[in-house]
Amino acid sequence: MPEIKVTPLGAGQDVGRSCILVSIAGKNVMLDCGMHMGFNDDRRFPDFSYITQNGRLTDFLDCVIISHFHLDHCGGLPYFSEMVGYDGPIYMTHPTKAICPILLEDFRKITVDKKGETNFFTSQMIKDCMKKVVAVHLHQTVQVDSELEIKAYYAGHVLGAAMFQIKVGCESVVYTGDYNMTPDRHLGAAWIDKCRPDLLISESTYATTIRDSKRCRERDFLKKVHETIERGGKVLIPVFALGRAQELCILLETFWERMNLKAPIYFSTGLTEKANHYYKLFITWTNQKIRKTFVQRNMFEFKHIKAFERTYVDNPGPMVVFATPGMLHAGQSLHIFKKWAGNEKNMVIMPGYCVQGTVGHKILSGQRKLEMEGRQIEVKMQVEYMSFSAHADAKGIMQLIRQAEPRNVLLVHGEAKKMEFLKQKIEEEFRVQCYMPANGETVSVFTNPNIPVDISLGLLKRELAIGPSPASKKPKLLHGTLIIKDNSFRLVSSEQALKELGLGEHQLRFTCRIHFQDPRKEHETGLRVYNHLKSALKDYSVQHLSDTSIMVESILIQVTVQSEDPATKLLLVSWTYQDEEMGSYVTSLLKKALPQITG
Repeated sequence: MPEIKVTPLGAGQDVGRSCILVSIAGKNVMLDCGMHMGFNDDRRFPDFSYITQNGRLTDFLDCVIISHFHLDHCGGLPYFSEMVGYDGPIYMTHPTKAICPILLEDFRKITVDKKGETNFFTSQMIKDCMKKVVAVHLHQTVQVDSELEIKAYYAGHVLGAAMFQIKVGCESVVYTGDYNMTPDRHLGAAWIDKCRPDLLISESTYATTIRDSKRCRERDFLKKVHETIERGGKVLIPVFALGRAQELCILLETFWERMNLKAPIYFSTGLTEKANHYYKLFITWTNQKIRKTFVQRNMFEFKHIKAFERTYVDNPGPMVVFATPGMLHAGQSLHIFKKWAGNEKNMVIMPGYCVQGTVGHKILSGQRKLEMEGRQIEVKMQVEYMSFSAHADAKGIMQLIRQAEPRNVLLVHGEAKKMEFLKQKIEEEFRVQCYMPANGETVSVFTNPNIPVDISLGLLKRELAIGPSPASKKPKLLHGTLIIKDNSFRLVSSEQALKELGLGEHQLRFTCRIHFQDPRKEHETGLRVYNHLKSALKDYSVQHLSDTSIMVESILIQVTVQSEDPATKLLLVSWTYQDEEMGSYVTSLLKKALPQITG
């Protein structure tokens, strides 16, 4: 029985360094190649030793697919292609290809130039890696080779994020990457058609969470920001450069305008301009409202939000600062946090998920004393978590499964206990097998592929007109010619096939001759043979033709007089090669029944 093998090299019962190896119908595909923000050593990247123990990676892998530009999904790509040595094709959407190198370079500067780490990729490696990337459009079917094809679907989450369908013949896998089933202020909801894959590999970041209404969350967020500003405090909002940042900027911009507030709002230098540029360039990826109003008013040109300079961190008075990165693991957001953490008037609002090992995760877990660079920092500022994460919650994951109708589900990118809960819920509700492998564990999913065949209407009408209608316990055999062209299958009548192919008909038939005695006339004997077969073969089509011959399905039976003695009859049973089994059965039946027929 065919099987699909899946091995997480990262994000198996964990969030971070997403990297899933899939083997389907002899093809090997790597889905995402991320890094883990919670580690600074070799554990930062996926364990590529699982891929192949000997030989070149490129010879083993048919392609790499990147779902979106977040570093936990693409951060290990230059390392994999330029340092480990993969030089095969890499697929991602156009926005991901445009934004990915910028975020990789930003992270490289923080890691190498500021922290002085070694064994890390260089700027040139990022450029060389991106030369191997093939950009794809939404809903475009891309032929990786003669057998393997991929197709991208809209995932929401961030600009350019896509779910990918991987198909080889009639076996298929859908990988969701990160997705969001709820539209927001700047992106639409994830969508996929009823593709019924053999396996759906879904993220499960919020496996046990059902988020409250978006409006309540927005109101609570604005209230907390406003209260902090009113008491003269500063608000730090750690974000990633694109995604939730734009969502929250639009929200605060609208609120500041409505309330006529004067406190400054800042965003990490340079990133607003870059974000604005890419949202203009890829406007078709945003939601309907933004696309409609874009010509008259660009929602990403903010009146109240200005670029942040490092010197502003010590300015007196209230302010709101959006700073990158989003988990407080490095960069400007961590620098500002250290400066402001000691003042109880200030607040840090974490709007998204933080992986274990990051400062963001530590303070959300209630830790108030942190060891950093040899000194202790006491966290007196208020810490708030407000989920503006663009990941699907439990309800959204169930919605996607309902939409795609997969035969099996596999969960990645989540915490083990939460995944276990969701796994049980999926198995109960959808009656499908659900898997949740750990990193390095291989799961085999057995498939039972069905091959869809288009049947010509003429053939169908002709076959249905012959004999009784088909029933669930009495399937009807269709006789025709199977034409295979461009990976599609058509069943047509033999006459139509010969006409299309410009061929003449040649038929090989077998005939069995049975001698017997019956004083009746030929047509009377023929009628008795017909009545007996009609009674004995109720599940088959039995016809008495105008020339007195009999047809059982495609088996032809004729009664003739063999000699001058009219009582000596000859029964001719004739069939084609493909009906040999049926022909033998009818012949055997007639031989046994002759005493009864002639009696």
